[in-house]
Amino acid sequence: MKNIWDKYKREFVVLLATLAMAVVFTVLNSNFLNYNNFVTILQQMVLNGVLAVGMMFTIITGGIDLSVGCTYAITGIIVASCTVNYGMNPFLGILVGLVVGAVLGAFNGFLINKMKLQPFIATLGTMSLYRGLAYVVTGGVPVTNVPDSYRNIFNGELVGGIRYYIIVMVVVFLVAHILLSKMRSGDYLYAVGGNEEAAKLSGVNVVKTKYIAYIFCGVCSAIAGMIMLASLGSAEATAGSGYETNAIAAAAIGGTRMAGGKGTALGTFIGALMLAVLKVGMVVINVDSFWQFVVTGIIIIVASYFEFIQQDVAGFISRHKKAEN
Repeated sequence: MKNIWDKYKREFVVLLATLAMAVVFTVLNSNFLNYNNFVTILQQMVLNGVLAVGMMFTIITGGIDLSVGCTYAITGIIVASCTVNYGMNPFLGILVGLVVGAVLGAFNGFLINKMKLQPFIATLGTMSLYRGLAYVVTGGVPVTNVPDSYRNIFNGELVGGIRYYIIVMVVVFLVAHILLSKMRSGDYLYAVGGNEEAAKLSGVNVVKTKYIAYIFCGVCSAIAGMIMLASLGSAEATAGSGYETNAIAAAAIGGTRMAGGKGTALGTFIGALMLAVLKVGMVVINVDSFWQFVVTGIIIIVASYFEFIQQDVAGFISRHKKAEN
């Protein structure tokens, strides 16, 4: 039990904070605590959750991907064009979307690994590049009338208002958890983010590891874009604008260290859940939606400061133990 607490204490703390937030919203408006709101919270966290888990992979390696919202948009546009304009089979369209996400993620990895650009600068550039491509492809006109045969793959209802895209989100998080905690690739990701030079000396293929992180992030962004397409039935070049902020927030809140080397799928899931509870709760108590940006910013700052304090305390305890010995 102690080992579980030591491993997931940050996640437990964030979960308790999320539950406390839910209690506050329930006190302010008793309508918050009902099944329909629970389903709404899950629906609200899907897009950000899927984007955040991909973002987490890049942050763990000591990088970041600012282009997730643009990858999200252009994937939705390409899949919409394939299914609407060319009558492509919906499942083949989904495969095309996954390939698009992987290619865009790999291009980010290329700029960082081969061109030696800093992740922030590289993905800031591709954020503009991918957004521009989205406008070029659409001419600024949304792609509409996506067929129901595609939409029902993600948007169909399983039971009790639980839609298939919620299951897709859960599967994405499970895959991320397995990659990080059950496979050697996870050890490599943490090693590269913790100390890249030490990882190289230990025989870790740093270039390959970073490619994996950015390709996975691109695929997650593509999945989110295809879920959006199924939900709305249309795709436009402006979709996903600013989504990178919430993705970073969910990862940071869940305990992903912004300097790299630390992060869990469970923590990111809880971080995305907290932001969804916040969004739905503020709507229920009739708070202006603009305040959500303010509160989200405060939460990011507090979460980052909490990580700093946690490291400081851990360092103090370690030094104290060494002094005693």
